[in-house]
Amino acid sequence: MGEKSLLIFDFDGTLIDSVPDLAEATNMMLSQLGKPTYPESEVRNWVGNGSRKLVERALTASSQVPPTQQQISDAQEVFFEAYEQTSGTKTVAYAGVDKGLKQLQQAGYILALVTNKPIRFVPKLLQSFGWQDLFAEVLGGDSLAEKKPDPAPLHYVCGQLRVNPNKAVMIGDSKNDILAGQNAGIDTLGLSYGYNYGQDIRDFNPTQAFDDFASLVAYLLPAND
Repeated sequence: MGEKSLLIFDFDGTLIDSVPDLAEATNMMLSQLGKPTYPESEVRNWVGNGSRKLVERALTASSQVPPTQQQISDAQEVFFEAYEQTSGTKTVAYAGVDKGLKQLQQAGYILALVTNKPIRFVPKLLQSFGWQDLFAEVLGGDSLAEKKPDPAPLHYVCGQLRVNPNKAVMIGDSKNDILAGQNAGIDTLGLSYGYNYGQDIRDFNPTQAFDDFASLVAYLLPAND
Protein backbone atom coordinates (compact mmCIF):
# COMPACT_ATOMS: atom_id res chain seq x y z
CA MET A 1 0.00 0.00 0.00
CA GLY A 2 2.68 2.51 -0.90
CA GLU A 3 1.55 6.12 -1.23
CA LYS A 4 -0.81 5.87 1.75
CA SER A 5 -0.07 8.05 4.76
CA LEU A 6 -3.22 8.09 6.93
CA LEU A 7 -4.81 5.04 8.56
CA ILE A 8 -8.31 5.63 9.97
CA PHE A 9 -9.33 2.88 12.38
CA ASP A 10 -12.66 1.81 13.75
CA PHE A 11 -12.54 0.96 17.48
CA ASP A 12 -14.93 -1.74 18.76
CA GLY A 13 -14.55 -5.04 16.91
CA THR A 14 -11.44 -3.77 15.14
CA LEU A 15 -8.95 -2.81 17.86
CA ILE A 16 -10.84 -3.86 21.00
CA ASP A 17 -13.32 -6.54 22.02
CA SER A 18 -15.75 -4.56 24.16
CA VAL A 19 -18.56 -7.13 24.14
CA PRO A 20 -17.96 -8.33 27.74
CA ASP A 21 -18.55 -4.78 29.03
CA LEU A 22 -21.40 -4.09 26.60
CA ALA A 23 -23.11 -7.34 27.64
CA GLU A 24 -22.79 -6.47 31.32
CA ALA A 25 -24.21 -2.97 30.74
CA THR A 26 -27.04 -4.42 28.61
CA ASN A 27 -27.97 -6.86 31.38
CA MET A 28 -27.78 -4.13 34.04
CA MET A 29 -30.19 -2.11 31.90
CA LEU A 30 -32.58 -5.05 31.42
CA SER A 31 -32.53 -5.85 35.15
CA GLN A 32 -33.33 -2.25 36.04
CA LEU A 33 -36.25 -2.38 33.59
CA GLY A 34 -37.47 -5.62 35.19
CA LYS A 35 -36.70 -7.71 32.11
CA PRO A 36 -34.84 -11.02 31.71
CA THR A 37 -31.07 -10.94 31.10
CA TYR A 38 -29.06 -12.80 28.46
CA PRO A 39 -25.71 -14.60 28.21
CA GLU A 40 -22.79 -12.72 26.67
CA SER A 41 -22.82 -15.09 23.66
CA GLU A 42 -26.34 -13.89 22.84
CA VAL A 43 -25.60 -10.18 23.34
CA ARG A 44 -22.54 -10.53 21.05
CA ASN A 45 -24.96 -11.02 18.13
CA TRP A 46 -26.68 -7.71 18.88
CA VAL A 47 -23.51 -5.60 18.76
CA GLY A 48 -22.11 -3.82 15.73
CA ASN A 49 -24.61 -1.18 14.69
CA GLY A 50 -24.33 1.27 17.57
CA SER A 51 -25.76 1.40 21.08
CA ARG A 52 -29.28 2.40 20.08
CA LYS A 53 -29.59 -0.71 17.89
CA LEU A 54 -28.12 -2.84 20.68
CA VAL A 55 -30.72 -1.49 23.14
CA GLU A 56 -33.51 -2.00 20.60
CA ARG A 57 -32.48 -5.62 19.97
CA ALA A 58 -32.25 -6.32 23.71
CA LEU A 59 -35.70 -4.85 24.36
CA THR A 60 -37.22 -6.76 21.43
CA ALA A 61 -35.72 -10.06 22.64
CA SER A 62 -36.91 -9.52 26.20
CA SER A 63 -40.51 -8.59 25.38
CA GLN A 64 -41.01 -10.20 21.94
CA VAL A 65 -42.57 -6.99 20.61
CA PRO A 66 -40.71 -4.11 18.96
CA PRO A 67 -40.26 -1.23 21.42
CA THR A 68 -41.39 2.32 20.64
CA GLN A 69 -38.79 4.98 19.81
CA GLN A 70 -39.46 6.58 23.21
CA GLN A 71 -38.91 3.27 25.03
CA ILE A 72 -35.61 2.84 23.18
CA SER A 73 -34.51 6.38 24.10
CA ASP A 74 -35.42 5.89 27.78
CA ALA A 75 -33.69 2.51 27.94
CA GLN A 76 -30.61 3.88 26.17
CA GLU A 77 -30.11 6.41 28.98
CA VAL A 78 -30.19 3.56 31.51
CA PHE A 79 -27.74 1.64 29.31
CA PHE A 80 -25.33 4.59 29.09
CA GLU A 81 -25.29 4.97 32.87
CA ALA A 82 -24.59 1.26 33.27
CA TYR A 83 -21.87 1.33 30.60
CA GLU A 84 -20.25 4.34 32.26
CA GLN A 85 -19.81 2.18 35.38
CA THR A 86 -18.55 -0.96 33.65
CA SER A 87 -16.76 0.48 30.63
CA GLY A 88 -13.17 -0.71 30.32
CA THR A 89 -13.18 -3.28 33.10
CA LYS A 90 -13.45 -6.34 30.85
CA THR A 91 -12.62 -4.84 27.44
CA VAL A 92 -9.47 -6.28 25.84
CA ALA A 93 -7.38 -5.44 22.79
CA TYR A 94 -7.39 -8.06 20.04
CA ALA A 95 -4.21 -10.07 19.52
CA GLY A 96 -1.43 -8.11 17.83
CA VAL A 97 -3.19 -4.74 18.00
CA ASP A 98 -1.06 -2.97 20.61
CA LYS A 99 2.21 -3.98 18.94
CA GLY A 100 0.81 -3.44 15.43
CA LEU A 101 -0.44 0.11 16.05
CA LYS A 102 2.97 1.10 17.43
CA GLN A 103 4.76 -0.48 14.46
CA LEU A 104 2.54 1.41 12.02
CA GLN A 105 3.10 4.69 13.83
CA GLN A 106 6.86 4.11 13.93
CA ALA A 107 6.81 3.35 10.20
CA GLY A 108 5.53 6.90 9.64
CA TYR A 109 1.79 6.41 9.23
CA ILE A 110 -0.58 8.97 10.77
CA LEU A 111 -3.21 7.11 12.82
CA ALA A 112 -6.77 8.32 13.42
CA LEU A 113 -9.75 6.80 15.20
CA VAL A 114 -13.34 7.09 13.95
CA THR A 115 -15.85 5.16 16.07
CA ASN A 116 -19.64 5.27 16.30
CA LYS A 117 -19.29 4.88 20.09
CA PRO A 118 -20.34 8.10 21.91
CA ILE A 119 -17.19 10.19 22.38
CA ARG A 120 -17.61 10.40 26.15
CA PHE A 121 -16.65 6.73 26.51
CA VAL A 122 -13.56 6.89 24.30
CA PRO A 123 -10.81 8.72 26.28
CA LYS A 124 -11.04 6.40 29.29
CA LEU A 125 -10.70 3.34 27.04
CA LEU A 126 -7.74 4.81 25.14
CA GLN A 127 -6.10 5.61 28.47
CA SER A 128 -6.64 2.05 29.74
CA PHE A 129 -4.61 0.68 26.81
CA GLY A 130 -2.01 3.46 26.90
CA TRP A 131 -3.10 4.59 23.42
CA GLN A 132 -4.01 8.19 24.28
CA ASP A 133 -1.06 9.57 22.26
CA LEU A 134 -1.27 7.23 19.25
CA PHE A 135 -4.08 8.92 17.34
CA ALA A 136 -3.75 12.31 15.68
CA GLU A 137 -7.54 12.68 15.51
CA VAL A 138 -10.33 10.90 17.45
CA LEU A 139 -14.01 11.12 16.52
CA GLY A 140 -16.98 9.51 18.29
CA GLY A 141 -20.40 8.74 16.88
CA ASP A 142 -21.75 12.02 18.22
CA SER A 143 -18.73 14.24 17.44
CA LEU A 144 -20.33 15.36 14.16
CA ALA A 145 -23.93 15.49 12.94
CA GLU A 146 -23.30 12.40 10.78
CA LYS A 147 -21.61 9.10 11.57
CA LYS A 148 -20.46 6.05 9.59
CA PRO A 149 -21.56 4.82 7.03
CA ASP A 150 -21.84 8.51 6.10
CA PRO A 151 -18.49 9.66 4.67
CA ALA A 152 -18.54 12.94 6.67
CA PRO A 153 -16.33 11.73 9.58
CA LEU A 154 -13.68 10.44 7.15
CA HIS A 155 -13.72 13.66 5.13
CA TYR A 156 -13.47 15.64 8.36
CA VAL A 157 -10.41 13.67 9.56
CA CYS A 158 -8.67 14.05 6.18
CA GLY A 159 -9.39 17.79 6.28
CA GLN A 160 -8.17 18.26 9.86
CA LEU A 161 -4.95 16.36 9.15
CA ARG A 162 -4.54 17.90 5.67
CA VAL A 163 -4.31 14.52 3.97
CA ASN A 164 -5.73 13.95 0.50
CA PRO A 165 -8.43 11.21 0.73
CA ASN A 166 -6.56 9.15 -1.86
CA LYS A 167 -3.72 8.85 0.69
CA ALA A 168 -6.07 7.55 3.40
CA VAL A 169 -7.31 4.06 4.29
CA MET A 170 -10.38 3.13 6.37
CA ILE A 171 -9.86 0.01 8.48
CA GLY A 172 -12.74 -1.74 10.21
CA ASP A 173 -14.75 -4.85 10.93
CA SER A 174 -18.30 -3.86 9.96
CA LYS A 175 -20.17 -2.86 6.85
CA ASN A 176 -20.52 0.67 8.29
CA ASP A 177 -16.73 1.02 8.09
CA ILE A 178 -16.43 -0.35 4.56
CA LEU A 179 -19.42 1.68 3.30
CA ALA A 180 -18.07 4.86 4.93
CA GLY A 181 -14.76 4.36 3.13
CA GLN A 182 -16.44 3.58 -0.18
CA ASN A 183 -18.77 6.60 0.23
CA ALA A 184 -15.73 8.78 0.94
CA GLY A 185 -13.86 7.40 -2.05
CA ILE A 186 -11.02 5.94 -0.01
CA ASP A 187 -9.52 2.45 0.12
CA THR A 188 -10.89 0.08 2.76
CA LEU A 189 -9.32 -2.79 4.67
CA GLY A 190 -11.67 -5.22 6.39
CA LEU A 191 -11.06 -7.41 9.45
CA SER A 192 -13.16 -10.56 9.65
CA TYR A 193 -13.08 -11.21 13.41
CA GLY A 194 -15.21 -8.33 14.71
CA TYR A 195 -18.91 -7.50 14.94
CA ASN A 196 -20.66 -7.53 11.61
CA TYR A 197 -23.95 -9.04 12.71
CA GLY A 198 -23.14 -12.45 11.27
CA GLN A 199 -22.14 -11.24 7.79
CA ASP A 200 -18.74 -11.86 6.23
CA ILE A 201 -16.92 -8.54 5.85
CA ARG A 202 -15.72 -9.74 2.42
CA ASP A 203 -19.32 -9.53 1.16
CA PHE A 204 -18.96 -5.73 1.21
CA ASN A 205 -15.96 -5.74 -1.14
CA PRO A 206 -13.26 -4.02 0.90
CA THR A 207 -10.05 -3.33 -1.02
CA GLN A 208 -8.50 -6.19 1.02
CA ALA A 209 -9.61 -8.27 4.01
CA PHE A 210 -7.66 -10.00 6.78
CA ASP A 211 -8.44 -12.56 9.48
CA ASP A 212 -6.08 -11.13 12.08
CA PHE A 213 -4.46 -7.81 12.88
CA ALA A 214 -0.87 -9.00 12.33
CA SER A 215 -1.67 -9.85 8.68
CA LEU A 216 -3.08 -6.36 8.17
CA VAL A 217 0.09 -4.82 9.64
CA ALA A 218 2.30 -7.01 7.47
CA TYR A 219 0.33 -5.88 4.41
CA LEU A 220 0.78 -2.21 5.28
CA LEU A 221 4.44 -2.31 6.27
CA PRO A 222 6.50 -3.68 3.35
CA ALA A 223 6.10 -0.45 1.37
CA ASN A 224 7.92 1.35 4.14
CA ASP A 225 10.89 -0.96 4.46
